[in-house]
Amino acid sequence: MDHAVSRLLAHERIRAARHHIERTDEVTLARQAALSTIPAPTGAEGRRAARVAELFREIGLSDVSIDHAGNVHGWLGKNGDKSAAPVVLAAHLDTVFGAEVDVAVERRGQRLEGPGISDNARGLAALVAVAEAMVAARVPATRPILFAATVGEEGSGDLRGVKYLLNGRHSVGAQLAAPLPNTPTAFIALDGAGLDRVIHRALGSKRYHVTFRGPGGHSWAAFGVANPANAVGRAAALLADLAPQHAPRTTCAVVRLGGGTGLNSIPQEAWVDLDLRSEDPRALAQLDVTVRTALERAADDENRRRTAGSPTLRVEIQLLGDRPSGITPRAHPLVQAAVAANRALGRDAELASASTDANVAIALGIPAIALGAGGKAGDAHLATEWYENVEGALGIIRALLVTAAMAEVV
Repeated sequence: MDHAVSRLLAHERIRAARHHIERTDEVTLARQAALSTIPAPTGAEGRRAARVAELFREIGLSDVSIDHAGNVHGWLGKNGDKSAAPVVLAAHLDTVFGAEVDVAVERRGQRLEGPGISDNARGLAALVAVAEAMVAARVPATRPILFAATVGEEGSGDLRGVKYLLNGRHSVGAQLAAPLPNTPTAFIALDGAGLDRVIHRALGSKRYHVTFRGPGGHSWAAFGVANPANAVGRAAALLADLAPQHAPRTTCAVVRLGGGTGLNSIPQEAWVDLDLRSEDPRALAQLDVTVRTALERAADDENRRRTAGSPTLRVEIQLLGDRPSGITPRAHPLVQAAVAANRALGRDAELASASTDANVAIALGIPAIALGAGGKAGDAHLATEWYENVEGALGIIRALLVTAAMAEVV
């Protein structure tokens, strides 16, 4: 694969595309700032999607559209042919910030500061930059390339956009016709900043809202009835005592809890939110069984201690998120292309895991990775998030090389 990437670096059209990326670095940075100032909370990405669609049309992509889920599509293909298995280069539109957050961007030299400026305004700007460079340089790709900006990648979005893009699923249990005519030959997600990491392991998760319900009552007069708050405490203790699993690393975290209405009332319900994670789907499935058993045990333990004859409490488990796990083997040509691209650009590659849009592709058997889009960043998911354009163009050039390799540029 090193030879293939070296050949691409010497390719006249790829050299022209690289030069375009380097020459328009300031344009890309300005687009990044402008996109970041368009609010895009998960589930409300419409304005930002419309702007990305405009950019796709301006730079010359064909068949630009916004699909049923809200994803933006733009095609670059051999004579407009989309019948062959495409390569997908994607970046997510949404941010973790609500509509109430001021997403203004301030620039201080090469540093941009603002909520979402790296995650994922940088990925979106890089997506547009790769597409523009390939169009401008007339890069001769054998396979069609779909440039996609997806909705619902963050948090409660549960990878909704990419689920719809790849297999027609845009919520748990909902099935529609998949918008792609053929299964992609490769999927590359651009997510945030950075140049070293090549994410080929999908960190899967299951997220639950667990509610314990009981009769409730006065904290003195009804004392002894099954107490949902006690059950939440018992559940949290049982989960905290689970033996840690390191190979593969598998975790269960209590992330939120609540319930009750007053200081002198036993609550009728109390709840706890859980985040289960693993890189291995079998380990995640086994943890899921273990956690459900612990929740039932917490309810049973509280019911055994209740006043005789009083009502039992019950537990309800609601699935809030289901992000699949899996791996694109490090020996796969896609992973090797990314590693070779790093090497050709004078940077070591760190093979890593994360939860990104690539999770869904990997779970569907589609070779997939996620890459940072160059530069440095910090304070992700905080209002003080920043991006510094140090070697920013190199991250975009890496994405260009990997995309070109998978699209079989001739």
